Amino acid sequence: MSRVTEILTGRSNGVEIPLIAGPCSAESYEQLRATVIQLKDIPNLIAVRAGVWKPRTRPGSFEGIGEYALRWISELKKETGLPFAVEVANSWQTELALKAGIDILWLGARTTVNPFYVQEISDSLRGVDVPVMVKNPIHADLGLWIGAVERLKKSGINRIVAVHRGFFTSGTSVFRNDPKWEIPVEFRTLCPDVPLMCDPSHISGKRDYIYEISQAALDLEMHGLMIESHYNPDVALSDARQQVTPAQLKEIMKALVRRADHTKNPFACRELEALRSKIDHLDHEILQLLEKRKGLVEAIGELKKEHNITILQFERWFEIVKDRSKVARLLGLDEQVVLEIFQLIHRSSIQIQQQILNAKPTDV
Repeated sequence: MSRVTEILTGRSNGVEIPLIAGPCSAESYEQLRATVIQLKDIPNLIAVRAGVWKPRTRPGSFEGIGEYALRWISELKKETGLPFAVEVANSWQTELALKAGIDILWLGARTTVNPFYVQEISDSLRGVDVPVMVKNPIHADLGLWIGAVERLKKSGINRIVAVHRGFFTSGTSVFRNDPKWEIPVEFRTLCPDVPLMCDPSHISGKRDYIYEISQAALDLEMHGLMIESHYNPDVALSDARQQVTPAQLKEIMKALVRRADHTKNPFACRELEALRSKIDHLDHEILQLLEKRKGLVEAIGELKKEHNITILQFERWFEIVKDRSKVARLLGLDEQVVLEIFQLIHRSSIQIQQQILNAKPTDV
């Protein structure tokens, strides 16, 4: 199994875009075998995924075959020689998967969100040498994701791969889950030694967007992909809309591009360096403007304290939102991004004013 983690960490040049693929659920031996036989010819495939236990949001949905499906996997491992990955949600499932010779375990989003579950699985893995993949929690909590990795490391698990599968959103979106690309980027910054894969199936929720999400992940230098594939997705018992056929997956993988992180072209290097220098200069100007803005906010805070005025005035905030959105639109900027920036700035302004208004005489 070291071959899998070597590929994912970039220490092996054997596979340009490492791929873990397979059905959302192992529904029957015939379904699983038909899918795996068609997948095994994809050059990028390093392991097969198969859902044995399926934690669903509400009861009544197909929740997987369970332990019996592990027998099918054992047979197909012998027939194909391919490694298999299975999701586990507690120590009992972990022990059964290990006993069945499962090569890779993964913790799903509903497990990662709960430190008690993660600790239970980590304890059951003490002394076991097996790769473990950790999907991000359902909600955008980077600390929980990193915490799950740390708990596994403390139990002696050294071969850990993080998986970005997007985050729950209550808003409207074409995707099932919000990618929130800034969070996996921050994960890589804080955990540079942990390989990071992307699960475009769960982000997209629809097969039409899998290529788009996959390419975006590769452009952010993620190590590989985990994609759901079913020999006949339309009859799948779970997540039918986001699964692709092995043939479709082959085409997706052929179309994806792994871009270089640098170029040897001297002209391009000079141009890139010049543009980056200009960005650095603008960033410094932005920081200087923020410092000046902070001074004005402090002056406003002192004035409000002197005249006993409330910190938050909604009419003023609504005016800011309307004006900044309008200017962003005129400048051709993303209104949502601009609004998020000003929400952060406004939050900081409130905190500064709170410190001023609530300061005790001894604090001055």
